Order: sequence, then structure tokens, then C-alpha cells
Amino acid sequence: MDSYSLPYTFSQRAQQLTSSTIREILKVTERPEIISFAGGLPAPKGFPIDIMKAAFDRVLQDSGKSALQYGPTEGYAPLRGWVAEDLKRVGANVSPDEVLIVSGSQQALDMLGKLFIDPGSKVLVEAPSYLGALQSFSLFEPEYVAVPTDDGGLIPESLTEDRTAGARFIYVLPNFQNPTGLTLSLERRKALVERCAAAQLPIIEDDPYGDLRYAGEAQPGLLGLGREAGATVIRLGTFSKVLAPGLRLGYIVAPKPIIAKLVQIKQATDLHTSTLTQMAVYETVKDGFLTTHLPMVRDLYKEQCGFMLEAMDEHFPATATWTRPEGGMFIWVTLPTHIDASQLLARAIENNVAFVPGAPFYAGSEPQLNTLRLSFVTVSEAKIREGIAILGKLIKES
Repeated sequence: MDSYSLPYTFSQRAQQLTSSTIREILKVTERPEIISFAGGLPAPKGFPIDIMKAAFDRVLQDSGKSALQYGPTEGYAPLRGWVAEDLKRVGANVSPDEVLIVSGSQQALDMLGKLFIDPGSKVLVEAPSYLGALQSFSLFEPEYVAVPTDDGGLIPESLTEDRTAGARFIYVLPNFQNPTGLTLSLERRKALVERCAAAQLPIIEDDPYGDLRYAGEAQPGLLGLGREAGATVIRLGTFSKVLAPGLRLGYIVAPKPIIAKLVQIKQATDLHTSTLTQMAVYETVKDGFLTTHLPMVRDLYKEQCGFMLEAMDEHFPATATWTRPEGGMFIWVTLPTHIDASQLLARAIENNVAFVPGAPFYAGSEPQLNTLRLSFVTVSEAKIREGIAILGKLIKES
């Protein structure tokens, strides 16, 4: 049966769906000979397996009946309280009633798309921006407007009246941005929230990597700065990068009217986030485990990043430039303008190296075809040096 005689009809929304560029590349990287710098996966060495096993065991032993039961849509109250208290580290004073626990921050993006976007709604995103967010928001058919960036990340002065007028929100990743690895300075953070407050433009602050800083000075979050400036800031956080992504646990912090609507949306989506997982994560973090665990993860990522930067300094041509992240998992490379990273990828895969071309990270603007993203956290030192040497040779040949 061909695709034109199927006994069912997909919605227009479903017919417009396309596969993730990264997921398609990852299919290739399953081959054991491939050195993959493509996936944005946390390092498995950082997963606290024994600690998590003990936490699940304790929860099932002490509170098994409630852990396996339905729970409130808003989330497990002690975990919401922990999140509210933890946010003081980034300068935000919030109440547990302003916290909604979700099934990973990807669900948060989907819910916020449902909340704010009608077909044709103007949505502001960085150029480039996180591919997963673009995929999620695109389901609701927005009109993307790209906000220019430079070596310091998003340029607040580009938030002109014409650009912000009528926009539903601006989506930003201020810390170790995916894909560029860049971090907004304090000066730019303040300018961003002040301009958004004046324009009455809500900010979605996505911060999955903020706890993974291994160089430079920590910056206050947009949530706290925004409340001081009178801006509406919706903050997304996740336990995927500080504990493990398989937990599928994240959270949204927002003013109570927004949380109330998101609760209704979540009730129509999955009723509530896994009670067992929430209780086990709270059992893990409640007594300060992350203060001893995260330094090990940061040291690991710092070392891996150092290996890659050293190899790039040695093997990449002077005509290429790249970011030097202070944290997170990614390095962004800009090649000479005549090199198409998608064509380079085809040659790289023939030589058993994979990366993500930069074009899919752009929305609402002309993609920069001469860019690419490298991830370093799941590759050994030897493979990093071997793969970067191969990639450098291919760039020089191009």
C-alpha cells in the first residue's frame, strides 16, 4: 500500500513533522567505528547509579504505596519546595506554588508552545537556537523572528520595537547555550530583562546547563533579574544534566497565573509526572548530594573540553574560528564561508567522524551553512584527538 492510499488521514500538523537532524545523524553513529561529536548526551560516568538505586529502594520500602499511586499534577510537594529553595543560588526568590514538575524540560517546551502560540504568532529566538525547542514550537506554527547574536551571545540592543511588537515570548539559553556554548554577560542579562520589561515581552529562560560551569564567574539567572526589573520570566530547569536524563524530570518556574494554565495543559497531557521518580530524586538531593556530586561532573567536562580545544588548536586551520565555553557540553565552529558543513559531514562520515551541521539550529533567518556543533563529553581523550585530527584535515582540504 503506497502513501497515497492509506486508510487514515494524518492531521496537517502531523504531516508537517520532520525527523530531528541530530537523531538522523545519531543513527549513523551507532556504527562502532564512528567517532561521534554529534550527540548532546551527558557523560555516563557522571550518573550516580548506586545513589539513585538506594534512593529508589528507600522510597519503595518506606512509601511504596504512595510512590506507585497517582499524584498531584503540580508535582511532589517536597521536591517543589526543594526547587524553590535551590533557586536562591541564582538570585531568585520564588514560592513552591510557582513551581511545576514536568516530565523533562522537553515537555515544558511543548506545554509552553500550547500555552502561548497560535498559528502565525510571532516568537523570538536566538540565531542560532536549541533545535529541540524549534521542533517543539514549530508544531504550533509560529512566525519565527531571529534575534542576532555575536561572540557574546544574544545582542539585547537588537530587541527593537519593530522586532518585539506583538511577540508572544522570547526564548533564550543564557548559560553555555546549545549549540554555541556561549554565556550572556551580566551587562547583557540586565539589558535583556529591562528591554523585555519595557516591551511587556515574556522571557523563557531555558537553563539545563547552568550547574555545569567549570570556568569563569557564575552569573545570576534571568528569573531573579527579571523580577527586579518587572519582566515576566519563565524558567526551565532539568535533572537530566545533574543526575541522569533517563529520569525524565524537569520543572517550570513561573508566575502563578501561568502555572495555573500549565497545570490544566498538563492534566490533558499526562495527568502528572512520575510520582516514584519525583520521590526518588527528592530523596537523592534533599540532603545536599549535588554539592558533592556536581564538582566531579564539572571536572570531567572541563577535562574533556580541554582535550578537544587542544586538538582543535593543533589541527584546525587558522581560517576556522570556534567558541571556548566556560561550561556545558558544546563547541561551535565557524568555517570559511565557502564551506558547507552538511557537505563536510558527508565526507567526515566516510572517514568515520560525525558532528552536527549548524544550519538546523537557525529559524526565521538565513542559516549559516558554514557552521557546526561539536560535543565532547561522551568521547574518550584518544578518540577526541583522533577525530579532531581527521576533521581538521578534511577542513583544510575543503
